[in-house]
Amino acid sequence: MADFTPEQVRRMHDDTNMGDPQTGLTKVPDLMVIAEEDTDDTAKVVNARDVLLVVEVVLRTVSLTDIRDKLHDYPRMGVPLYVVVDPRKDKKTVTVHSDPSSGPDGIRYRKAVPYAFGDTVTAGRWTLDTSSLKSYPADW
Repeated sequence: MADFTPEQVRRMHDDTNMGDPQTGLTKVPDLMVIAEEDTDDTAKVVNARDVLLVVEVVLRTVSLTDIRDKLHDYPRMGVPLYVVVDPRKDKKTVTVHSDPSSGPDGIRYRKAVPYAFGDTVTAGRWTLDTSSLKSYPADW
């Protein structure tokens, strides 16, 4: 889905706990990208402040968690880029959330750029090719 060069990113994790010592929050993203120098293969939890990018794929059964709860928590945890892939038949979108900063409503992503499946998505310094993404089957 993306062209991650060795110079840009050294390590990608999936199904791994990501925790933030400042907020006490812990999440398990579908995919997180961190620089190799920030990896610790012995750690049980990746420090959220070391994460460069998180990708979540919306499941039909927990879409509110991915869209609402993590959208609220990730910027507070210091995650600079949050990409939401929504393969539901009525959506088929990829949204890149960025620019986490404080405002009158707290720390939030201040920028959200929507894309459709098939678009070339820009997420920070990375380009994601979404041409091969599929939507969920109608009977799923």
